Amino acid sequence: MIAQASNFVNTVDNAFIFILVISVFFLVLVTVLMITFVFKYNRKKNKKAINIHGNTALEITWTVIPVILVLFMFWYGWIGYKEMTNVPKNAMVVEVTAQMWKWTFKYDNGVQTESLYVPIKENVRLNLTSLDVNHSFYVPAFRLKKDVIPGRKNFMWFNADEVGDYNIECSNYCGLRHSYMLSKVVVMERNKFEDFMKRRLVEEKSKTPQGGDSLKTQNQTSGIADSSGKAGKTDTTGNSNKK
Repeated sequence: MIAQASNFVNTVDNAFIFILVISVFFLVLVTVLMITFVFKYNRKKNKKAINIHGNTALEITWTVIPVILVLFMFWYGWIGYKEMTNVPKNAMVVEVTAQMWKWTFKYDNGVQTESLYVPIKENVRLNLTSLDVNHSFYVPAFRLKKDVIPGRKNFMWFNADEVGDYNIECSNYCGLRHSYMLSKVVVMERNKFEDFMKRRLVEEKSKTPQGGDSLKTQNQTSGIADSSGKAGKTDTTGNSNKK
């Protein structure tokens, strides 16, 4: 059974079950009637066909009932969709970038990860952008899916209510390694989330090159001026090719 781990689960599941029950009911009804009529009105029992000119009451009935059912389906879907677009003002914002074939998550403090880390029972807003082709951000356990399209900003939000790891998938075919575009939503207690962010922030700052290191790297790759003032380009062996 698919996990149930966000505030949208009940709304989406209820709409799905409602539509499924109606569909199964009419599938069984039509199938039973079809088989019944095949035997009841077969050629052996009814050698001469009788024309039926119509039945107004029956035609009104089979028109009105489906319209009412479809309106109920729309209403179920609409109230769920409306809730998904109404982002709370206090939501934590995470920038989500899609590219072939990975997801990248960037937080307000500058930390960047390849899995999405969020605190439990807190509102989270995801700003979705794509660097290349169409993708679709899908978390089955949260009942959330939103297209990520290049040149257009999209968003979604959720409130995770169970600690755990949940799959992130790209549900829109995006190239050869589409099936490998997987990640995780990691839902954590608030104190553990804060500790994790502090550690990642320290790690990322320690990896950031200092000014001298950056200049040294630049000189090694692009060349430095020689004593005569002419630029020299350093090759892979360390020799300077002067012009």
